[in-house]
Amino acid sequence: MLRNALAQLIGGRGPRPAEQPGSVGRVRLPLPSALSASLGCDAVGVPARYGFRLMSHLPRAGCVFADADQWWWIVPSGSDLDLDWPEQASYVAGACVPGGRPRLIHLPDSRTPYTPPIPLYLMVCQVTGVAPSWAPSGRPRAVPAP
Repeated sequence: MLRNALAQLIGGRGPRPAEQPGSVGRVRLPLPSALSASLGCDAVGVPARYGFRLMSHLPRAGCVFADADQWWWIVPSGSDLDLDWPEQASYVAGACVPGGRPRLIHLPDSRTPYTPPIPLYLMVCQVTGVAPSWAPSGRPRAVPAP
């Protein structure tokens, strides 16, 4: 799996992300048409130096895109709800990412493009040395008794 990801990153061919109209310097990560993205798509990016370590420790990885600076994992829309992603990570709604031209370096074994967001969040926290933190979004944590 990691050898294939490295080969794709270094010189593999694959679909190139398309420029988004009206968004200077941003590209939408193109998902393979064979995969169902019924939950919408957001992307979590981390510096490339963490990419292989994260990939090798995740129980399951969905679509992963990479360029020289960032690796991007596809997660379901809203995966940032109540999570404080570390500063080194970038959470991008709509999977319209800034910067270069990331290439698809990993396809999931399943028919869904998603990496489970909670294991990804915990691994990103671990590799960046940040304690996980769940922030309430203004709602009560427990349902009050009648």
